[in-house]
Amino acid sequence: MGLEGLLIFIVIGVVAGWIAGQVMKGGGFGLVGDLLVGVAGAFIGGLIFPRIGLSFGGGIIGDIISAVLGAIILLFVIRLIKRA
Repeated sequence: MGLEGLLIFIVIGVVAGWIAGQVMKGGGFGLVGDLLVGVAGAFIGGLIFPRIGLSFGGGIIGDIISAVLGAIILLFVIRLIKRA
């Protein structure tokens, strides 16, 4: 992955984190925390969904959908652990 690919990955993660933070209301981690979770969620979505056979298309929109779903899953798990 070159510098351009890494920058696109980070931007998609930031957008996904913001969207996931809006979807998962309540007890959030703040703007910066949700954005960092979004970048991690983009990584998780990129790993999990292709392995289980889910594809959201080959463009930026598909990547954002995958990253948002990965970030939502990560936020859900973090909030479950935070409650325990």
